[in-house]
Amino acid sequence: MAKVFASERRKIIMEKLQEHKRVTVKELSEEMQVSEATLRTDLTKMEEDGLLQRTHGGAILVENIDNETNFFSREKRNKNEKSAIAKKAVELISNGQCIMLDASSTALELARTLNDLPIRLMVVTSGINTALELKDHPNITVILLGGIVKKGSYSLEGHLGVNILKQINIDMLFTSANGFSFESGLMDFSVYEVELKKAMVSASKKVVALLDHTKINKNSIAPFASIDQIDTIITDFDITADYADKFQEHNIEVIVASPEKNVY
Repeated sequence: MAKVFASERRKIIMEKLQEHKRVTVKELSEEMQVSEATLRTDLTKMEEDGLLQRTHGGAILVENIDNETNFFSREKRNKNEKSAIAKKAVELISNGQCIMLDASSTALELARTLNDLPIRLMVVTSGINTALELKDHPNITVILLGGIVKKGSYSLEGHLGVNILKQINIDMLFTSANGFSFESGLMDFSVYEVELKKAMVSASKKVVALLDHTKINKNSIAPFASIDQIDTIITDFDITADYADKFQEHNIEVIVASPEKNVY
């Protein structure tokens, strides 16, 4: 069997965890023809990244990881930050454009902001909630990409929507991610959802990443946009001089959003 690289091994591990909720080192070793010691190292690193929980002889998909795919759980997190990011994102959108929104809770916040504006747009989206949010706007035409409805979520995944993307000129994609790093770019938790996200990135003239501070320097299992495919990042993350230099090196525009502070 050909050598299986670490990223490929970890993708296989996550696929099995998402399907069976648990894996054993012995079974993984037999299937991938990789030593148990190597796999234990993989599981330890993945646990450090918050992707699983180690058990005696293997690993399980812990409850809080399962919640990563629960839309309502994600929507409640960092609400002020997402609202501030959405308001900055709207400033990039012009009348008459065709934009694309992924199924993230931050993109839904952007849709809510757009819904209050007298703007004329075509919006392509993989988010069911996002499509429903915009469906009654008098001047916004909504196209919902086809796909498989993801369990515990309001997003679509798979290749069914790819053909639609080939027929539309997308000016700008607004997408969030489960994690971002300079090495891997934008990453997500679901290895299935990223297949559609990759096609969305490829079909867009410009890619704008909507990333609250919890997403920066966070690893996830499946990359869908390399660092060189990202044009703009909107974030509330405190950008240091070192980070600014790295973003400039990759020709990425960074827009900093300042969330409103709760007053009690």
